[in-house]
Amino acid sequence: MGKGDDAIRKKKNKAIRKRMQNDPSSVSARVAAIIAAKQRRKSGKRRMCEGMCFSLPTPEDPFNDRNGKKNVSTKKAKTVHSSKQDERAVSEENSRGRNSGKLEKKVPNKEKVKNPKNEQNKSVSSICIEGQPQPGPSKPVKVNSKLIGQGTEIHAKNRGLYGTSDCPSKFLILCLNAIQNALLHDGTFNSNKDRPLLINTWGFEFWKCSSLGLDILETTGACSTTEQIAWMASNAADTIARKEKEGLSVVNPFLLFIVPSQEKATKVRSVCKPLKSLGIHTVSVHPGASLERQIHGLRSCEPEFLISTPERLLELISLKAIDISGVSLLVVDGLEDFVEGRFLDKIKSIRQSISGDSQTVLFGNCLGHTSSSVVQDLLVGQISRLSFSESITSQSACVVQYIHISASEDGKLSEGIQILDQACSTLVHSLLQKVLFIVDTESTAQMLLTTVKAKGYPILDDSISDGSQVANSKRNILISVTDKEHLWGTEIGEFEVVIVIDFLSSMDDYVKVLTRMARHTVNGVLHSFFSREDAPLAKPLIEILERCGQTVPNALRNFCTVHS
Repeated sequence: MGKGDDAIRKKKNKAIRKRMQNDPSSVSARVAAIIAAKQRRKSGKRRMCEGMCFSLPTPEDPFNDRNGKKNVSTKKAKTVHSSKQDERAVSEENSRGRNSGKLEKKVPNKEKVKNPKNEQNKSVSSICIEGQPQPGPSKPVKVNSKLIGQGTEIHAKNRGLYGTSDCPSKFLILCLNAIQNALLHDGTFNSNKDRPLLINTWGFEFWKCSSLGLDILETTGACSTTEQIAWMASNAADTIARKEKEGLSVVNPFLLFIVPSQEKATKVRSVCKPLKSLGIHTVSVHPGASLERQIHGLRSCEPEFLISTPERLLELISLKAIDISGVSLLVVDGLEDFVEGRFLDKIKSIRQSISGDSQTVLFGNCLGHTSSSVVQDLLVGQISRLSFSESITSQSACVVQYIHISASEDGKLSEGIQILDQACSTLVHSLLQKVLFIVDTESTAQMLLTTVKAKGYPILDDSISDGSQVANSKRNILISVTDKEHLWGTEIGEFEVVIVIDFLSSMDDYVKVLTRMARHTVNGVLHSFFSREDAPLAKPLIEILERCGQTVPNALRNFCTVHS
């Protein structure tokens, strides 16, 4: 008997349903949702009920009291064990915190420990308040986790403007990208030829030097470039954002950029202008615009960045149109132009109008005695040198060279002691100064050390083991003596004064001493004794002195004439 149409259709539909049930991906979304819900029900409590109804007694449960259910107490035991571990961890961390003077944190009760997730949330919230991310829920929070407290001010010498992180912040990178995009739009920046601002080597070195909070002497070129301006502006903007985030008030203007001409002011403003969208306003004042208009602009806007020429800025200060006493960062661009224009007195007046201990960045080649004296007035204390030029004049900027002509060996030693006495008498007693003697042999070094100790000068090597020697001495100075053989094992960069008793064997050694000494000061002095035996080196020595703008003694020229 043949099957009817209804039976054939039922059989076909049954096959289709079976195929669709085995392959959920081939069904519609609604049917797949129904299948998934059924699977979830089977894996949950409903499945445990089914096991209870159809279970059999087992050796572990002979009377089937659990009705076939799994032993769920194991899970609870693990939770309690984990809580005990957290409690012990908190106790151990608190004990270590009390021993190291850190903030103590009470051990939570068992009722609180039952939910480790709550404890973790509490720890994370307390960490976010302090601003220092610390992994784990049980570590105590440090008391001094904040860089600067709310409503406080930065100490004069601990003035690291840009923080102490290991890499630039996201906001600083955002500022650099904004400037770069604007320069690309104006055609000033070429993406095919120019390197991105973010990977600029000078900028990263400047950021690291600025993080130390020291004044910076830049001797690579006579004035700043576009990339250098971009990094300085971005650093300053990042500092303003950081201070405001910490609850500190920022006095306007924050950055004062002194330029020699109107053209330079326009260039600097064009670089800083893209930061306006990020909340940083820049105002440029120069003789090219009327004084009344600039006064009105300054009163209507409180700029974070101020770019000005010296003469116009002093006019505005005299009219009380602007107050620069709270400037935190002073940039003097193109020192040689100010020397030629005879604006040095105005630069000094502007610096004196700034109260407090602002950070100063100085651009210039620093050639000649006049430039060096201005640098010494503007940069006081320890500095950071920033130079990417390998030239002798750039590396030896602000190091004064003196050549002493001596006839006898004993005369050189006595004159060297006199130079030391003179340096000590003119020393500012609040600053520690280090002096290095360079002699020919080790025996001469021992004899000189004995003489210096007899005069009451503290020795650098002795002061390392006995710090009270310098503290008890009325002379705030440290002496070190080395012979030529062990010269290059000495860290020359930390010595402000170097006295070469026996002239060096070659001009290469002289150049090394000149370009490596006094790396953290603008008051470096190099004294060298020159005798008749050193006459073959007179001509190259004269060339170096003239190249660095130093005074050449007539006796040294006579040596050169006789030898030639």
